[in-house]
Amino acid sequence: MRILIMGGTRFIGVYLTKVLVEQGHEVVLFNRGNHPTPVTGIKQIQGDRKDTNQLKEKLSAENFDAIFDNNGRELSDTQPLVEIFHGQLQHFVYVSSAGVYLPTEQMPHREGDPVDPNSRHKGKHHTEAYLAESGIPWTSVRPCYIYGPQNYNDLEAWFFDRIVRDRPLPIPGNGKYMTQFGHVQDLAIAMAKILGNETAINKIYNLSGDRYVTFDGLAYACAEAAGKSLEKIQLVHYDPAQFDFGKRKAFPMRQQHFFTDIQQAKTDLDWQPKYDLVSGLKDSFQHDYLASGRDHSEIDFSLDDEILGAI
Repeated sequence: MRILIMGGTRFIGVYLTKVLVEQGHEVVLFNRGNHPTPVTGIKQIQGDRKDTNQLKEKLSAENFDAIFDNNGRELSDTQPLVEIFHGQLQHFVYVSSAGVYLPTEQMPHREGDPVDPNSRHKGKHHTEAYLAESGIPWTSVRPCYIYGPQNYNDLEAWFFDRIVRDRPLPIPGNGKYMTQFGHVQDLAIAMAKILGNETAINKIYNLSGDRYVTFDGLAYACAEAAGKSLEKIQLVHYDPAQFDFGKRKAFPMRQQHFFTDIQQAKTDLDWQPKYDLVSGLKDSFQHDYLASGRDHSEIDFSLDDEILGAI
């Protein structure tokens, strides 16, 4: 297939590009050109997707069998793509988020669960609803927290920063909120398996790891991945309601139960996550955290100190 990836040079796009090229597809990237392509020699079209006129100018003469929209956040990001290639595509794959789900007492989230109209990811759900009415063959994926080398969000790195420096880890609540991490390589492989799969057309899939973990458990898993004795890890629980952080972020994850059922993806896509949590965290620690020298970087722990000082 000739495939267009929106983005393609950061995190998910890097892994997905490599998987698709290895499978023999012709991959074209559309992005601003701020980062090198992950595979030498593939075509890169430079442009700003938020400039609709520029998008149409750059892409209208192109032909693709499939599109992966990795970085569309609002309907206005994706709708022009659909309009340009309507009637031409075998598949349009959209990266949404499990963050669209309405918080509930009944977990895990399943694909048919209600969505939160006030979620910060509501633009992604609006896009999914538009795709469902557009008449094109589409599939949407809803990851939870994505981790792995080249992650530009401080998720596992937040824990590693404190663990390697023998600092206490301030954990909100009692540390028992359940969450879910999925390795970026597993996500990319699942996304590639959507192509040519008739069962996946016009469906939504949760994609993440196949186990859930508490905040405390995640801290201990990160410590194990970093080669630290669990007996030396100090977890300090606090009530976030007692602090006024403003827009500052004291902890990298939402403070609620947040995990999904991935059985539908495993069945329809004949897919199984390769990485368990600790092996995935080891991959991230060795090939990203240490490799980048972040263990020797200066880190701002002022929010930690504010919390620890109050306790």
